[in-house]
Amino acid sequence: MDARSFPNPFLYQDYSKDASPPFNSAGQLSPEFVSRIHYKIKELLQHMEAGLKSADPRDFTVYTGWSGIALLYLHLSEVYRDQSCLLRAQEYASKALHCLNSRDVTFLCGDAGSYAIAAVILYKLGSHKEADECISRVLQKHTSVMRLDSRLPDELLYGRLGYLYSLLFINKYYKGEKVPYRCIQEVCEILMKSGESFAVHKRITNQSPLMYEYYGEYYVGPAHGLAGIYYYLMQPECNVSSEKLHTLVRPSLEYVRQIRYPSGNYPACVGDNRDLLVHWCHGAPGVIYMLTQAYKVFQDGNYLADAAQCAEVAWQRGLLKKGYGICHGAAGNAYSFLAMYNLTHDLKYLYRACKFAEWCMDYGHHGCRTPDTPYSLFEGMAGTIYFLADLLDPANARFPAFEI
Repeated sequence: MDARSFPNPFLYQDYSKDASPPFNSAGQLSPEFVSRIHYKIKELLQHMEAGLKSADPRDFTVYTGWSGIALLYLHLSEVYRDQSCLLRAQEYASKALHCLNSRDVTFLCGDAGSYAIAAVILYKLGSHKEADECISRVLQKHTSVMRLDSRLPDELLYGRLGYLYSLLFINKYYKGEKVPYRCIQEVCEILMKSGESFAVHKRITNQSPLMYEYYGEYYVGPAHGLAGIYYYLMQPECNVSSEKLHTLVRPSLEYVRQIRYPSGNYPACVGDNRDLLVHWCHGAPGVIYMLTQAYKVFQDGNYLADAAQCAEVAWQRGLLKKGYGICHGAAGNAYSFLAMYNLTHDLKYLYRACKFAEWCMDYGHHGCRTPDTPYSLFEGMAGTIYFLADLLDPANARFPAFEI
């Protein structure tokens, strides 16, 4: 535990009305705290832009490449209502499209994400024909995703779920059925068929009627595993029937609940007894989204209690020595507080998100490891900037490229 995270210096300064929180009773951030965030975003953007000059020119991905930077500037254009940020986003999106070299179909690591982001940026700039061409490129991948006999996995980073998010991302920004709902539902259906088939093959349907593997492991977190898939299958946009939600999805997420560690954390893989990782990609800070969505769908207080325990794990162990990023860093763990705040409106969670933001605003002063891609969206500085910008409007904060 100590080897992976710093002791939380805010642990004994938790939320109370006497703690001088940087917001009022309605959850509105104080002008002073907002000014600090604005200043730090500007400062970090300058560092990021300088650092990107030496970034891998061929990395087009959302996860570590140009499309991730485009997504950041798209987000900033909405936060600040600044056309110059949107034009900057277009520059990076174009850079990504010029170096596509992958057959992956996903949002985070494949062509679909780059095309989806470019489509939204072009649409917002009024270039509707070019945007439609990008969407057409995304939809061309639909046939290969629907082949159950392919070697395509089902998870978020490299599998069907990542393609599903690309479709949902487009419709979110178009605020309607730009991608036919039928396409979205078909991907959900193939996801469930794949999970059912694998559970039958492994003879574990009595434990979990939906089961998925990635490279021979039953991963638990949202990046490669079960929690991410179940989270999406419970989304209203996916229109999974009430019967299937109750007979397939709910028993499967109950299986995940049962493998929780006594600490409230979750394993990276089924059968892993080492209570080590407290990341968005592996551990409680990522599983929390499955639990909060389960609470919304099934109205069972046990899911809310489990989600609160996940947030407690992030508070206790979430200031990671790996850094300040969103995949495995303090900013990503802070999103678990924002998820709980938006569900419960408990100011304790907004306070904790603000405290993690203070930690992130001291970027580089804690002796953290330098990520392999130090300026990228998911590993590096771009993700921290995204989080700080999200905190300016906490009621609308969503974990980028994942949370709906």
